[in-house]
Amino acid sequence: MIARLVWFIALAALAVITTALQIDKQSDITPSLAATVPPPLRNYAQTRVTLAALEAGDPAIALAEAEVLVQRRPVPAEYLSLLAIAQARAGQAERAALTIQIAGQRGWREPLAQESVLRLALAAGDKPEAARRYAALMLHSAASNDVLQELGEQVLDEAGGPGRQTMIDIVSAAERWQSRFLRRGQVVIKPDAFAEIIAGSVAQGKAFDCPALEQAVRALARRDQEAARSLAPTIENCRRN
Repeated sequence: MIARLVWFIALAALAVITTALQIDKQSDITPSLAATVPPPLRNYAQTRVTLAALEAGDPAIALAEAEVLVQRRPVPAEYLSLLAIAQARAGQAERAALTIQIAGQRGWREPLAQESVLRLALAAGDKPEAARRYAALMLHSAASNDVLQELGEQVLDEAGGPGRQTMIDIVSAAERWQSRFLRRGQVVIKPDAFAEIIAGSVAQGKAFDCPALEQAVRALARRDQEAARSLAPTIENCRRN
């Protein structure tokens, strides 16, 4: 009798745990379910709980939830990014700076981490590092054009400066994203900076697809005719080659 009772209790406990784990996974799609998952069983739900705590505005609670999240899932860069935000809001600026740098190293294409490291690089006056992070953001579809325009004005503000030169080095060495750079760059980068990066990349041996380059320059002319005219020799050379 006792053995059967223990057996039924064990089955009931297993059913509860299984249901909780299913709800935990579903909370990734339905965030409102996250709070119903028992804290020890939160995995996907912990991310949602952390985001909710950050939005609620209580720094102490948000930091505690973010620390639990990273303890359970220490590898993904996006979770370190959430921890860095919570640390910054809790007044732990030095810890936040270290955490976001680690996040940026782990997740080169994680946009929140890249944007945060970029801003840290700007604050430290490190334009080359800021430009490298800016290039990574340009590759990510989740990075908004508004953010790229805002940051581009700071990273690429100086003609012939280290920010633009770093972008020239990156673009001239890239093999697979020249078309994306042309399409997005002429929208989010200041016209004179965009023209300088293209001309500088070509000078370093970059061979752009001529039709794509001509299309980008035509679009650029609608923003700044002088910047577009400065690329006329580059287009001519592209056509000849």
